[in-house]
Amino acid sequence: MSNAVSLQAAPAQTHGAFLHYGAAGALGPLVFAVPHAGRLYAPDLLARARVPEAVLARLEDRLADQLLHPLMNKGHCVLVARQPRALIDLNRDEQEVDPRSISGAPWSFHGQSSAKLRGGLGLIPERLAQTGNLWRAPLPYERLRAHIDTIHRPYHAMLATLLETTRRRHGVALLVDVHSMPPLREAPGASTPAPRIVIGDRFGRSASDRLTDLCADFLRRQRMAVAVNSPYAGNHILERHGRPALGIHAIQIEIDRTLYLDDALMAPGTGLPLMQRLLASLAGALSQELSDRGFALAAE
Repeated sequence: MSNAVSLQAAPAQTHGAFLHYGAAGALGPLVFAVPHAGRLYAPDLLARARVPEAVLARLEDRLADQLLHPLMNKGHCVLVARQPRALIDLNRDEQEVDPRSISGAPWSFHGQSSAKLRGGLGLIPERLAQTGNLWRAPLPYERLRAHIDTIHRPYHAMLATLLETTRRRHGVALLVDVHSMPPLREAPGASTPAPRIVIGDRFGRSASDRLTDLCADFLRRQRMAVAVNSPYAGNHILERHGRPALGIHAIQIEIDRTLYLDDALMAPGTGLPLMQRLLASLAGALSQELSDRGFALAAE
């Protein structure tokens, strides 16, 4: 897009699992992360799939990292996953695996059930609606362990380090976990439009209500239809990293893909520049709120 901000900044750190931009705490107490926009589809991953790459790409938060290009260029702390969600989902617990989808697992391996897993979207996504199973054969257990050891754990370790470094520097840290969603339908008979942005804080467990409310109010003032915790309250990332009592807050922002992608929801659309500016302005408002010396006391 001609008016969209393109990425000029070089990553401060490059890892097989992520790209890290900026320095923790250098420009304030915010850490941004984009866990579902990875799009490095390796040949062996595509060879295992029984569906085309375009179907696997439906699992992505398509180009959500581009929403943060202005913040990356200014030096804000941003962590971007490189590997596709089809390979491993960073927003799932590493035990959230269906043993039936794994071959060669030890007898002691049982996995951890969840509603997402039962729907086919566990640590290793298994199926999509209207598509069915994604893979030709079960994933060997050794490959599962390798994906966890080389992608899932390094990503979460880096995110934890960035948040703790930021907290030590500012006394408080806020993770803004950026996702995108398909457009939501209006409920029958609803008096308000379907939300275009959904803010999640695990129903108050991962962040102070003050931050969640500020986020929602700011976006509503920009004429955005906003919902909180419905239908997306956040998952493993917020549960794992949000520790409000310890000064580390975490919120998830789900953005309607039609706000920044084209009609096919594959390429940048005319709305991308506006959404880039909106998120940059939101970052400023959140940073100012967290820099208030009374925040920690008021949030307790």
